[in-house]
Amino acid sequence: MTGTPWTRVEFEQQLRERGRAYHIHHPFNVMLNSGKATREQIRGWVANRFYYQINIPVKDAAILANCEERAVRRAWVQRILDHDGYGDDPGGIEAWLRLAAAVGLERGEVESLAQVLPGVRFAVDAYVNFARRAPWPEAVCASLTELFAPQIHKQRLAGWPEHYPWIDHGGLSYFQSRMTLARRDVEFGLATTLERFTTRAAQERALQVLQFKLDILWAMNDALASAYGVTPGE
Repeated sequence: MTGTPWTRVEFEQQLRERGRAYHIHHPFNVMLNSGKATREQIRGWVANRFYYQINIPVKDAAILANCEERAVRRAWVQRILDHDGYGDDPGGIEAWLRLAAAVGLERGEVESLAQVLPGVRFAVDAYVNFARRAPWPEAVCASLTELFAPQIHKQRLAGWPEHYPWIDHGGLSYFQSRMTLARRDVEFGLATTLERFTTRAAQERALQVLQFKLDILWAMNDALASAYGVTPGE
């Protein structure tokens, strides 16, 4: 599509409006955050989402490999450290394994990936392959689902202790950490996208890329709903 480029403010608004397709609105996630999920459904979600968690640093490493700009690499590498851990910080993947233990899953069981559904694996692999093959600014743009992430983490932190008292509250530390880290990450990702996508055609492409990532997250929830069902609301 050709036309007059949006201003930075208009472009950012276009990006933020895509939040209506964020998986916070998926019936499976609505069920999780409204207290209607069974133990099996929660454990299935945690075990499957682990495959996404372990591939986040792989995706970010692909972005680094494609990026020729040192300043961007210096900023982006922190994401890998956040998830893989560095020094005394065990990282987000380890925090997710603590969540798995809190919901009653064995560490080895989760790390074996035996419960990962084909649909979840396909969706996550598609995202990683996109990051490997796409120009790095597009892969950065795809990360902008982080614009909407703090809200979903806030819901879990506010509701899960009440809805699911059987879950060890210490296992929710991953969500707490992402409240801060997601905001930091999105500042850089959003600024980069606004700076790099300056023609109308490029801006339209950015929206397509963001929608692709939103579809990835939605497809993961579709697979989970198909396998574990969705408990209807009252």
